[in-house]
Amino acid sequence: MTEYRSDLLFGACTGNGRILVVDDEPSIRTVVRRMLEKAGYEVLEAENGETAIEAINTGENQLVLDAVICDLRMPKINGLEAMAYFRRAYPHVPLIVLTGYPDTELAVSCLREGVVDYLVKPVDGERLRAAVGKAMEQREMAWR
Repeated sequence: MTEYRSDLLFGACTGNGRILVVDDEPSIRTVVRRMLEKAGYEVLEAENGETAIEAINTGENQLVLDAVICDLRMPKINGLEAMAYFRRAYPHVPLIVLTGYPDTELAVSCLREGVVDYLVKPVDGERLRAAVGKAMEQREMAWR
């Protein structure tokens, strides 16, 4: 794995940031990755909450992330459990929900808990990039 240097910690570097996409559907991960890579983001993928948590905690140094996009319904560790972990372990990393099962009450609950946006599949590329842009702004504000 190549070394990652966040703009927020080390000054300007190539790319707009590193995004972790957590979804059990490979086709969704691929579409989201392609949309975000075209916008200049580095994208990492995980098929569920368990592999996402393992990926960011593997190795000598914890992985630096600028945002996480997470599905809710996944095997092993679901999205709600994974996001609860991310909020505890990485409180400055913004979270975005991307789900195929819209639920107004759950959306309101997630937004109250600090989720940047609650997106419904299939997501429009502009809407996705806008949500990630908002997450990047929040991340920057958190480090000031």
